[in-house]
Amino acid sequence: MRSAIQLYTLRELDEPVPALLSRVGETAFDGVEFAGLGGADPREVRRALDDAGLDAAAAHVGIEALENDFEATVETYRRLECDRLVVPYLDEPHFTSRDRATETARLLAEIDARLGERGLGLAYHNHDHEFVAVGDATAYDLLVGETDLDLELDAGWATAAGREPAELLGRLRDRAPLVHLKDVAGDRPVELGDGDLDAERCVRAAREAGTEWLVYEHDDPDDPEASLARGAAGVADLLA
Repeated sequence: MRSAIQLYTLRELDEPVPALLSRVGETAFDGVEFAGLGGADPREVRRALDDAGLDAAAAHVGIEALENDFEATVETYRRLECDRLVVPYLDEPHFTSRDRATETARLLAEIDARLGERGLGLAYHNHDHEFVAVGDATAYDLLVGETDLDLELDAGWATAAGREPAELLGRLRDRAPLVHLKDVAGDRPVELGDGDLDAERCVRAAREAGTEWLVYEHDDPDDPEASLARGAAGVADLLA
């Protein structure tokens, strides 16, 4: 299992993506997960990845780009040798009933199939609202049960929703190639080790589930530079 950082963590540094990659390359992280390219040329970003000794674990891509600008989106990330795209968010109305959750599952499965034809894969990244009850299950349960879609489990948001990430990973064996290692206090993001997440148990469960990438993320760090350093050291310790 390898380590990466979701670059959304560093957005307040207000630096171009190649400069952020150079920063990450000075840490113990093996790769990055993109949150857009900030207008940077994909070829320049690819060179920056190589210069920093990093791999592209995945990229967060909004559903609108996949629905309305599919070919250009695919070409951009193929240039980066990034073969897994992640829908980072769908709003609450997508999960308010069993029918809506099923429709959402079908939509994601269709996009996954289209990407598969181009040699890429899709995953879905949860927040906490996917764990709303819809009948005798939750919307997240339906997403798991009614598709074979890969899931990027966000351990922090699952914890905030009152779910145990390790138990969820037990159900997602071989379907959780990416896990967001995020800590929360209640529903507030905090530095790794300062909140409610049982990180050691989560990492053990991720290993058992066949997770490929453990992705550090902090949604709202007070000091992104310090969060990068602390996150890299914390994840390295957990993987040691």
